[in-house]
Amino acid sequence: MTRWLYDLRGRDERLRFSPYCWRVKYALAHKGLDYQTRPWCYRDKEALAFSGQGAVPVLVDDETVISDSYEILRYLDRTYPQAPLLGEGPAEARARFFKHYAERALAPAIMRTLIMDLYQAVDPGDRDYFRASREKRFGRSLEEFHSPVQGLAQLDRALEPLRGQLEASDYLDGAAPAAADYLVFGAFLWARCVSNADLVSNADPVHAWIERMLDLHDGLGRRALRISDLDDAYR
Repeated sequence: MTRWLYDLRGRDERLRFSPYCWRVKYALAHKGLDYQTRPWCYRDKEALAFSGQGAVPVLVDDETVISDSYEILRYLDRTYPQAPLLGEGPAEARARFFKHYAERALAPAIMRTLIMDLYQAVDPGDRDYFRASREKRFGRSLEEFHSPVQGLAQLDRALEPLRGQLEASDYLDGAAPAAADYLVFGAFLWARCVSNADLVSNADPVHAWIERMLDLHDGLGRRALRISDLDDAYR
């Protein structure tokens, strides 16, 4: 069996920054499942035509095709019940809450802070599409939307629920990480890959959690290529 994950690439094929793809990579590592990635660019819609989708992640598991990061996690739990990710009932409801929290509270604040860094990380052939699609979404230019001071203030307020949870346990899911942690951490790993900006103070309990998440699964997140690695290589 060959398991493939279509994974967004940046200006270097090794630069992989999609928060949604990182959710899936952590989930696959949690399950102990092997996979290979296929790098994908925004402009290459035809490569995903078989899936009926226009964006990643798309997981191909033998003859099964699944898209959407949360649906992929649900599929993995159904198909490979060892090391559950989501759980059932209240546990899954909690994970779904953290999914929406990451997408609707954390991601907008991070985007406001790092949008120009993200633009520079995108593959050059994708930049026209990226600019046009995001400017349509924001109703203004990338430069006008970009506001690190406002973005960091917005993020600081959005982190309060995480701080409360992490003062009581090492992970959002309790004593050990699971879906809630992966669904949220994708946003922080996205930021780490495309920017050197410090989003969280070293004294913040969220910072300690980020460090623990980077070390999980043999340092999966810590080994991820960062934009600064490329910049250093080209100096």
